[in-house]
Amino acid sequence: METMEFEGKTTEEAIENASKYLDLPVEDLDIDIIEPGSAGIFGLVGTKKAKIKVRYSSNDTPNDVESAVSEAFSTPPVAEDEEPPSASSPVPLAEDDPEQARELLLAQEVLEKILGLIPMETLVEAKRVDGNINLNIQGDNSGLLIGRRGKTLDALQFIVNKIVNKSLERKVRVVVDSEKYRQRRKESLTQLALRMGEKAKRIRKPVTTNPMNPGDRRIVHLALKDDSQLDTRSRGEGLMKKVVIIPRK
Repeated sequence: METMEFEGKTTEEAIENASKYLDLPVEDLDIDIIEPGSAGIFGLVGTKKAKIKVRYSSNDTPNDVESAVSEAFSTPPVAEDEEPPSASSPVPLAEDDPEQARELLLAQEVLEKILGLIPMETLVEAKRVDGNINLNIQGDNSGLLIGRRGKTLDALQFIVNKIVNKSLERKVRVVVDSEKYRQRRKESLTQLALRMGEKAKRIRKPVTTNPMNPGDRRIVHLALKDDSQLDTRSRGEGLMKKVVIIPRK
């Protein structure tokens, strides 16, 4: 965990400054109030700025690896679609199939060659899970490959899928992960969705998430899809959209 201090005219402003500077939602920050601040006399004499200490995961902040990957692969990564899998989705992988074993090895070799361009000692573990090829990056500094909100992993996953599927006769889906980030991200977003859903029901008004990529939005939608008291809608333009959680009347 990393630690930084931020100031503002009020505690709320200091928190907002931290969120903007770190490019992280407030929910991802561990905040301690050092000085609540004071308006002084008529706002002129004895004023004190609010000061907070923020702890955050270094995996969620920009790093040199993320920049290198972004520069190497200028095509923007495409995240998972929000909709349920269609008939064109990858077919499940059968056990003991030589062709599918070759696909597994190909995906592993592609990722290893890409990582070989980065000065970092890593290993790639490859296995088949739920019809997908899962590649897990292991190493002392493998967490650096996650990037801010998983952007580096998404870039790696995008280019690996492009290369692998260009070399195969049929479509397969490759999932790239490091230190179980994707599972931790899913659990975190699910808990966030449930908390925001309870808030929407309590105040009887819609609540809105921060902008999310399609994969993260899908997790929020799925977390609340069985709640008969709530509806969810995506709102916005482009890849990054917000999820609106709406209480039913």
